[in-house]
Amino acid sequence: MAGSFGSATRLVAEREIQTFLRSKGFWIGLGVLIAGMFAATILPSVFGGDPDKVAAVGPRAVEVLAGADLDVREVADLTAAEDLVRTEEVEAAVVPDTTGDSVTGVRVVALKDVPNDVVAQLNTAPPVDLLDQAAVSQDVQRLVVMVFSLMFLLFGLGGTAIAQSTVTEKQTRIVEILVATVPVRALLAGKIIGHALLTLGQVVVLAIAAPIALRLGDQQALLSLIAPALGWFVPFLCVGFVLLAAMWAVAGSLVSRQEDLGSTMGVVMLLVMGPYFAVSFLFDNEPVLAVLSYVPFTSAIAMPVRMFAGDAQAWEALVSLGLLAATVVAVVLLASRLFEGSLLRTGGKVALSKAWASVD
Repeated sequence: MAGSFGSATRLVAEREIQTFLRSKGFWIGLGVLIAGMFAATILPSVFGGDPDKVAAVGPRAVEVLAGADLDVREVADLTAAEDLVRTEEVEAAVVPDTTGDSVTGVRVVALKDVPNDVVAQLNTAPPVDLLDQAAVSQDVQRLVVMVFSLMFLLFGLGGTAIAQSTVTEKQTRIVEILVATVPVRALLAGKIIGHALLTLGQVVVLAIAAPIALRLGDQQALLSLIAPALGWFVPFLCVGFVLLAAMWAVAGSLVSRQEDLGSTMGVVMLLVMGPYFAVSFLFDNEPVLAVLSYVPFTSAIAMPVRMFAGDAQAWEALVSLGLLAATVVAVVLLASRLFEGSLLRTGGKVALSKAWASVD
């Protein structure tokens, strides 16, 4: 056996990193991530979408909107226009100006954010009134949610490599040689640390490529908006990955063939996909998002989003990160026992109860 637990763990971690750095699949996956990021920032500026829907009140508003690339809907009065804006049936409403402040004789009414695309279509920018002004633009918040959720999903699913490598080692009987060399728990720790470092390395590469992609897409301003949130997202992502990595390792240790891996991956897959969909669809529901920001499996996305929107204080993020770290410790301890009890068992799927009971 290797001299100490620390040196054995380092040996396994180095082996995992070197193995995956030599793998074409790893570089192809990273290349797809970078290409996807460039596409997401550049393509929207190349291909335009459908014209924005705008409500118009009165002949002066219709006159101002004439010739603009907008889907104009005439309504009877200001109340009807505001109702359409509140229900988000239209992006904004152009209404008569009764204050005398507008040189065009109209004002723009929007819900939470200044409708820059609508204002840009007008020859002269009129004053803008917001019915429910937000601290952070909803479009920007939606972008942050999309980026964070997608990164968590991709890196979480990337943990399947741990399960697959564990099954491969069992199937080829290499695991018997490894266990004779290093302690089983050092094998688990090395796998988790090795893949966590690989994940962190990919985050660094994406962080370097992001400013270039945003500059090419003429969206440099977004970087200054997203950067503060990244300061919270990166530690949450890394700690959350360790949580999922331990579970992926157990999923791989319970079976002896790649064909059987699907039978043990369901729960872990749910814990990866669940946070992605939960935060993506409920990010604008503040009470629900607040709850999700303290649940260990969803806090890695929800809390950084709340910090970005200004809906949470630093102490809340620290409490959430502490809960996540405590959950990681508990799950890793449980996973190490299950991993040790099932790693050398072959012949079919190992029940969790048998894996737990087989450890002295």
